Amino acid sequence: MKPQFFAAIHQICDEKNIAYDRVIDTIKAALATAYRKDFGNKEQEVEIVLQDDIDIATVLLVKEVVEEVEDVNIEISLAEAQKMKKDVEVGDIIKIDVTPLEYGRIAAQSAKQVILQRLQEAERDALYEMFKNRENEIMTAHVMRVENGMVHIQIEKHNVMLGHRDQLSNEKYYNGKRVKVYLDKVVHTSKGPQLSISRTHPNLVVRLLEMEIPEISEGEVEVKSIARDPGTRSKVAVWAEDDKIDPVGACIGQKGVRIQAVMNEVNGERVDIIEWTEDPKEFIATSLQPAKIAEVIIVNAGEDPRVPKRAAVFVEEEERPMAIGKQGQNVRLASDLTGYELDLYNLDQLPAFKDKLKELLKSDTSAGRRIDDKELEAAATDKELEAAEKSLKQDTGDSEWGKLTKAVITKLEAAGYAGLDDLKDMDLKALEGIEGIGKVSAKKILGELE
Repeated sequence: MKPQFFAAIHQICDEKNIAYDRVIDTIKAALATAYRKDFGNKEQEVEIVLQDDIDIATVLLVKEVVEEVEDVNIEISLAEAQKMKKDVEVGDIIKIDVTPLEYGRIAAQSAKQVILQRLQEAERDALYEMFKNRENEIMTAHVMRVENGMVHIQIEKHNVMLGHRDQLSNEKYYNGKRVKVYLDKVVHTSKGPQLSISRTHPNLVVRLLEMEIPEISEGEVEVKSIARDPGTRSKVAVWAEDDKIDPVGACIGQKGVRIQAVMNEVNGERVDIIEWTEDPKEFIATSLQPAKIAEVIIVNAGEDPRVPKRAAVFVEEEERPMAIGKQGQNVRLASDLTGYELDLYNLDQLPAFKDKLKELLKSDTSAGRRIDDKELEAAATDKELEAAEKSLKQDTGDSEWGKLTKAVITKLEAAGYAGLDDLKDMDLKALEGIEGIGKVSAKKILGELE
């Protein structure tokens, strides 16, 4: 074959990221198929030889030397074989040159189809192997176009689609924009590898931290957990085994330069760095920053995996809106970060809460057994907590909600609000933005606020 032929093969390998040997094998298989179609049959064993010093491919028919021929497609008699090679013996393999001068049109078309099909398969396999080994990594991509809200991006010459739920809601995508995406998983399909990429996955922030902060990439600082509200805010808990290392300071960097670089990559999303501690009370209190927490009671520490972990958090009344956050974001992220369902109470409810829990626990404990404070904090179940909450509401009344109906109160509490005081700075439009609150209900709330 001419040098230009092999040069073209090398070019295909470079462009498609396919192994050279695989392309050569594909061409040989296609030529063997073409030969069988025009000059032989599918039962024959055909070998193709490609050489630099020969203009066309050599076709060899492979047969075994036998005393008596039973299958002419794969066997040849000793007498016939000795006409070609004198020293041949029974059991030897002989290769007969049957190279045709030219192939027919149909055979050539078949060869072309085989080559294209095999090259496509090889390209898909190569892409799959390349991306499969890079799952859970960050990849740099370029936006190619935006159609009907779907963003088409290119990653290393491979076109991928970024779905609605994987886009940051506050981010604008346009042709040529460079973005970093998180490769969640790769699936092998008949149409090639399907890449599941995301800009909203929590691990995107973790990988960005690893890129920007040497202490994390080197293992000196460990990311213990992360909670993310994509596009607006994330909370990351970090820890360092070495007491000499400040994990929070290492992540923030001098004048916040390190954490700012991470936030820039996620379109200005706020990333709060929190120090992880083994004590769940301390960790919960820290996770609710910037609010100041008066006391945390662990109601269910998670001894039973079937029952969610739960904690009661007590704050001064003026700290409550800050602990809850806008539309309940702060308490929701803190709950995700710590793994505890968090119930917020005003500090003045703490004595009644403890008394009720003691009473409930005593009713379930054998006579004469004394309950200490640690048991009080760790042994209460979800059912007991629910009863305590109900009792506290009966003791204090629903005066914090004025004359609002139970249906409206339920929706407000589900959104993280504990009373009218949490809503006093909100106008009609802001109230309508609360999930489940319509215009009529918003007007009723405003009436109670006046």
